[in-house]
Amino acid sequence: MTEANATRSVSDELGASLPYLRRFARAMTGSQSSGDTFAAAALEAILTDRSILDDVDTKTGVFRALYRIWSSAGAPVEQGESGLKAKAQRHLARLTDNSREALLLHTIEGFSLAEVATIIGIDDTEARQLVDIARREMADAVSGSVMIIEDEAIIAMDIESIVADMGHRVTGIARTRDEAVKLGNADRPDLILADIQLADNSSGIDAVNDLMSQLGDRPVIFITAFPERLLTGDKHEPAFLISKPYTEDQVMSAVSQAMFFSSTETLKV
Repeated sequence: MTEANATRSVSDELGASLPYLRRFARAMTGSQSSGDTFAAAALEAILTDRSILDDVDTKTGVFRALYRIWSSAGAPVEQGESGLKAKAQRHLARLTDNSREALLLHTIEGFSLAEVATIIGIDDTEARQLVDIARREMADAVSGSVMIIEDEAIIAMDIESIVADMGHRVTGIARTRDEAVKLGNADRPDLILADIQLADNSSGIDAVNDLMSQLGDRPVIFITAFPERLLTGDKHEPAFLISKPYTEDQVMSAVSQAMFFSSTETLKV
């Protein structure tokens, strides 16, 4: 492969990884704006010094670059002085170092434990231990009520079962925008888990925005078959996002992460 072709190949791989780099950074920081800033810094670092990728594949390398930059900055997360955000900060302060990040990398982003170890800079055994610790600590730290907005009955029941098994109370399942608003006002949830496209061609995004205007701040997780469309960095986008088809681990991790933050970043359409 010529040098020019190699450069194009790396650039293509970086481009393909960027939406998921944004997702990881946003989940680490609890904020779209902060997360995207760190993702951009990681890309700039690699474009400036390609040797960062010498011993790893491009995707692992760019996530490692992001993690190093974020760690060197003091591992910042979205700060708050009161309410859900303050509660999140208290819980985060009690977590084992690197455990939450290891869980995100392994369950949401799909890295193997060996790749997690490379990104964080630890050995494989420690990576496994951190993932196990994160599951225990985050499951014990936060519980609350969860509202599900999902029009596919089997998926809705599956998510309901996962969330209930985690110890959270499910307030109900809504299939349309109107049902979601009615349900949310009848039993106010601590967290909303929403599909994008609903049964009557209404929008889960619109439903969430309606609820936010009426109920106030609370964390939100969006579920979509096309996550890259909602991770462009071009507009207001979600901080927490999981892909269809999802795994049980991904739902559990996303719910635990989102419960730690009061991020209400949704899409304005």
